[in-house]
Amino acid sequence: MAKTSTRGPRWADAGIALTGFGLYYPAEMIANEADSTETGNDIDARVLGNVSVRSRHRSDDTETIPFMAAEAGRQAIKDAGIEPADLDVIVLSNWTTPAYTPDHGPQTAALLGIPETFAFDVAGACVGFLHGVQTAAAYLRAAPETGYALVVCSEQFSRRVRPGSRGELVCSDAAGAVVLTKSADQHGLIDIVLHSDGSRADVISARPPKGWVRSKESLPDHAAASLVEACAEVLGHSAVSMADVDWVVPHPGTDVVHRRVRQELEVPEEKFVVNFARRGNTSSASIPIVLAEEMAAGRFRPGDLVLSPAIGAGWYYGAMLYRLC
Repeated sequence: MAKTSTRGPRWADAGIALTGFGLYYPAEMIANEADSTETGNDIDARVLGNVSVRSRHRSDDTETIPFMAAEAGRQAIKDAGIEPADLDVIVLSNWTTPAYTPDHGPQTAALLGIPETFAFDVAGACVGFLHGVQTAAAYLRAAPETGYALVVCSEQFSRRVRPGSRGELVCSDAAGAVVLTKSADQHGLIDIVLHSDGSRADVISARPPKGWVRSKESLPDHAAASLVEACAEVLGHSAVSMADVDWVVPHPGTDVVHRRVRQELEVPEEKFVVNFARRGNTSSASIPIVLAEEMAAGRFRPGDLVLSPAIGAGWYYGAMLYRLC
């Protein structure tokens, strides 16, 4: 059932801007064989469709979650025109390689040369980027003396799929990062909606002891419905139509989901931007790495209005509306 609300956009007047972007890809790039793009069993056909991923990344033992996060974070910090010491908080999203303790966030801060900067981890599966941005933005707004936050998503999704499975052809490793700046002169973040639904916890699961991802055939139905609902909600709060949006940058799940969401939202293919074919599914890192790539390439420009929906195992779903600065 679609959510209804009369509230306006939560962040439009908060003065929170996305001002720096960065990414890291592991050195090893794996090319999928041409014949590997055919569908596998019935569940693969329903969830994955034809596997269009041509290449993906796999991290080695030195490319840990903190290492990849710090590399992406350095790029974002430099892109924002600040120094690591300017950061007030670091929020790190990861679910694919969880640690009992210590968390990945403080280790990332140490690698950036700021070991005493407050840093912590969040999860939320593939919705982790949205969760991280909302958490960091709330921190900046709540603490008057703060000015900068780093949100970094670092994932090793290749470790959550059974070797030899069709899913192995899709899942990839990467890190993506953004700097959030609190400024009275910049108003990039407009609204974020986030929801969870524990009644759908088994749609995607990764259970001990091996933690390999398992998906039900109903995944595309749940994913498409949740993404469309979240987009309608965040656009409704902001009195924005899909025609006003310059780019839709979603978390890429599978081609099956992409097609359904584009059709149901009536988004032209040229406005629906993913790097799924070249990079695979990088979980919560997927949205920030696309932002970093497209900003660096000059395709995305300051002032562009972007809509980023995401779904994740748990069940989580949400969407974020923002202008690039």
